[in-house]
Amino acid sequence: MSLPDRLLVQIASYNTNLQGVLGLPQDLVDWLAPTLQVSNFLFHQQRAPDIIAVGFQELLPLHLGLSGLSKAVLSSRNALILSQIEEHAPNKESYTLIAKVVNVGVALLVYGRDAGIARKVCDVQTQWTGCGLAYMGNKGAVGVRFRVLNAEGDPGETYTFVNCHLAAFDHRVEQRNADFRHIVSTLLFPPVTDSSSPSTIYETSHLFLLGDLNYRLDIPPSHPLFEIRNLPGFSGAIDSEATRKELGMFDQLTTEKQKGHVFMGLHEGDFWKFKCSYKYQLGETDKYSTKRTPSWTDRILYATYSDSPDTPGECGIANLLYTSIPSYTTSDHKPIICLLLLPPSTPNSSSSIPLIRLPATYVPLPDRRAALKRYVGRILDRIVGVIWWLLTLLGAGSGIIGSFNFFLGLGAWKWWKASSLV
Repeated sequence: MSLPDRLLVQIASYNTNLQGVLGLPQDLVDWLAPTLQVSNFLFHQQRAPDIIAVGFQELLPLHLGLSGLSKAVLSSRNALILSQIEEHAPNKESYTLIAKVVNVGVALLVYGRDAGIARKVCDVQTQWTGCGLAYMGNKGAVGVRFRVLNAEGDPGETYTFVNCHLAAFDHRVEQRNADFRHIVSTLLFPPVTDSSSPSTIYETSHLFLLGDLNYRLDIPPSHPLFEIRNLPGFSGAIDSEATRKELGMFDQLTTEKQKGHVFMGLHEGDFWKFKCSYKYQLGETDKYSTKRTPSWTDRILYATYSDSPDTPGECGIANLLYTSIPSYTTSDHKPIICLLLLPPSTPNSSSSIPLIRLPATYVPLPDRRAALKRYVGRILDRIVGVIWWLLTLLGAGSGIIGSFNFFLGLGAWKWWKASSLV
């Protein structure tokens, strides 16, 4: 199969810092142009991606997300993204939304090119899970899975996209690892084999995992950059790709993955080729906040069924582009983008769908109480969200002022009631 016949997948992830409808520039050309340049170089002509997946974290203010008011913002994003994709795509190609899903502030939209993949999609499924306190959705993941048909009699291949937002702060490495394990065991889809058990995210032909994974840089005190890690000069100090590659050795995600604690079987491009995606000063393209050590918190990983567990360093997916977009300045994160060339599909005369092969030492299992945990979290989301939303209304946009006004009013009412009895 020639390069132009292999599927091209574009994946983008952006933590919009609770900005709601204000969190995305109206012109997305900075986001799409790198894809067009790479496709032009590889295929000697501008080629549009076959599949485009867009993930958001902190999509809107948390009290609105917990209250279940994310859908209006997601619909607005969908309309903007779809119009911009089609405006900047080569030959003005059209796309169809395959699926969208949101839980609190974690959202995922997946599009297929009308002239190809969109006509072959079937069995579309969406799923969500929360891994915040008591399984609430302030942290968690959403997923989209679908099957793409091949030739007649061929069951085709399944594609699974998972957008995650894991626990924050430098020291919470084990909590992030636990969040990933929780997502694997509770973000469940219908069975893909004869088994009656639900399937995990790994039971798929191709898996793409993206999001604000929140793993940080643990720069040792002996390193020359340790003393300036929270100073304005750090940005200039990591202009060199060689320096960033060295810092990549201290990336928590990389070290935890090497230990076999998380993201088993998944691969990633050279993240150190772009500057740390977090934490920036708002309104700035290249100035980090001094409140956090800059880190590559935003990541994209992937796996495919042709990968061999015996050669973990090799991947059948070619990473053509992996970078951040510095021009977006409304968030303390920079959006990232990845362009992947999938391996050629192999003819399959059997009735079974090809699935990712994992090391024998890792067997992901579904949690039998997954549904209970998810809905306990959702009920708590709604209760906390509505109370927070009402307090925000009472405080003219501030939950703190709203709480003060509430207790002030309650005290005044009790005083009035007591004085009226005199």
